Amino acid sequence: MDFIQNIIQTAKTHRKHIVLPEGLEERTLKAADHVLANDMARLTLVGEPEAIRTKAEALGLKSLEKAAVIDPKRHPKKEAYVDLMLELRKSKGLTRPDAERLIENPLYLGALMIKAGDADGEVAGAQNATGDVLRPAFQYIKTLPGTTVVSGAFFMICKDREYGHNGILVFADCAVHPVPTDRELAEIAVTTAKTTRAIGGFEPRVAMLSFSTKGSAKHEMVDKVVRAVQIAREMDPALAIDGELQADAALVPSVGGSKAPGSAIAGKANVLIFPTLEAGNIGYKLVQRLAHAEAIGPVLQGMAAPVNDLSRGCSTEDVINMIAITVNQAAGR
Repeated sequence: MDFIQNIIQTAKTHRKHIVLPEGLEERTLKAADHVLANDMARLTLVGEPEAIRTKAEALGLKSLEKAAVIDPKRHPKKEAYVDLMLELRKSKGLTRPDAERLIENPLYLGALMIKAGDADGEVAGAQNATGDVLRPAFQYIKTLPGTTVVSGAFFMICKDREYGHNGILVFADCAVHPVPTDRELAEIAVTTAKTTRAIGGFEPRVAMLSFSTKGSAKHEMVDKVVRAVQIAREMDPALAIDGELQADAALVPSVGGSKAPGSAIAGKANVLIFPTLEAGNIGYKLVQRLAHAEAIGPVLQGMAAPVNDLSRGCSTEDVINMIAITVNQAAGR
């Protein structure tokens, strides 16, 4: 069974409730129909019910009748969600008229459903910009307790199975936070380990990357990584983590044994934490293009509940896969 099929099969055992704010978007509707037909999740579509029904019929989608549909302008919990918004954002100057306007925005409605416990996660972005998807999540769902930073992980599925977990490596942060502090870098490591367990289904061995291995170079950027390793160990004493390590020392057993003798991670890492966003983003794209690896993500992590952002160029299959990933994230919280 390949990696994505394993994620889908695992999602079926959890059947978490995912909200899809872009309820009239064609790829989203087709993906929702597939998810419901295969019993992968419980779904709520946000949109005008008659318009969704008409479009589903035109597309020949038979399983969407299993989805809940919420009209963002008229639904029984509208006032309760407005009250919750005011409770959470009154100190930020939110007024009732503003809240009543915002709650009719499907992206805000999706975030409030999750905050109120009426959904476990959200997938959007097929027709909305990343900032528009994430803003309501940051304002209302917020981050996990003890976590201050949201980051993006990629599962890199390599054709060469020599490295990582049978060819699977997890890279972070490749999508969100440009220059993390030592504390933020430690949080990224800990949350990426959680993502690895929840979605990958294997135990993380985390390498904190640098241009130095165990003091081979002296620089403030190296010092930051060393401090991040110490903080991550304090946050999660059971986490298998080491650094600072160069990429070859993290991945290649002979190099790891030479450069970092005695390390339990060197030469065996399956999770790579990059010191900055530019390094992570460049790194995953190089592996994707030069090694012809499949890059699955970004999987957003660090939120109190999973909210995942799609590319506006996504395929129906991408939406299906991200729903499955979001289900597994919700189950692994």
